[in-house]
Amino acid sequence: MTAKLIDGKAFAEGLRARVAEHVSRLKRDHGITPGLAVVIVGNDPASQVYVTNKARQTAEVGMASFKFELPEDTPEAEVLALVRSLNERDDVHGILVQNPLPPQIDPLKVIETISPAKDVDCFTPDSVGRAVIGLPGPRSCTPLGCLMLLRDTLGSLSGLNAVIVGRSNLVGKPMAQLLLHENCTVTVAHSRTRDLPAVLAQADIVVAAVGRPKMIKAEWLKPGATVIDVGINRVPAPDKGEGKTRLVGDVDFAAAKEVAGAITPVPGGVGPMTIACLLANTVTTASLINHLLPPKDLTA
Repeated sequence: MTAKLIDGKAFAEGLRARVAEHVSRLKRDHGITPGLAVVIVGNDPASQVYVTNKARQTAEVGMASFKFELPEDTPEAEVLALVRSLNERDDVHGILVQNPLPPQIDPLKVIETISPAKDVDCFTPDSVGRAVIGLPGPRSCTPLGCLMLLRDTLGSLSGLNAVIVGRSNLVGKPMAQLLLHENCTVTVAHSRTRDLPAVLAQADIVVAAVGRPKMIKAEWLKPGATVIDVGINRVPAPDKGEGKTRLVGDVDFAAAKEVAGAITPVPGGVGPMTIACLLANTVTTASLINHLLPPKDLTA
């Protein structure tokens, strides 16, 4: 058996098209142009590429894009002041401060300064709490993308056993909450889990978000399981030339695709979904800020 490849790139394109339709509707029916502000501090190359892609895709769906690039040595107080000013702007409906931040800036202080109403990353305590109890609002972008791919692949997730490998605030914990709301039986595994292969052997759904290249082996998987690989690890690729690298996930893809029922590739799986879900979250926050119901079909 060879697994079905879950094409996150194609799904993300469709999601962005739906976002563009809702943006057009907000403009036409309510005179609202959703606006996303992105703040980047320093010159981290990966962050620069990521922020540029966010700004481009924001504009492509018809939203207003605001990009703030600050020097590496910017004081924390200046960053917090910028965030507070964005909280007050009527044309900004979503605020994202790109990580990593320089050492003089406390990321928790930044998160706590962002208005929960504009928290499109779903990082603030208020946003996390609303997600846990199922109130309307944005959901953490990467886990939301994973959930959408799972729904598209499997239909109903109710009653399935799901194992998440990784317990980060960014992916593992919010992923668990989303799957609980889908009526899955959820296990969160991590670096101290005893006998991880035995835990994974019971999983209908595996979400790998541990940050270790090819850690999860094919023989650990239940035959026919659906595998969502969130890992993005750069490893040496001597076959491509001296000093060259390639991206691999947290799952041994080549072997796992002969066991799994469906699996995301790396790259081209979960990665494209993150920005698409960020745009969808901005439509959600723009709607809620203006006392409108967010579109139910956008993240279904």
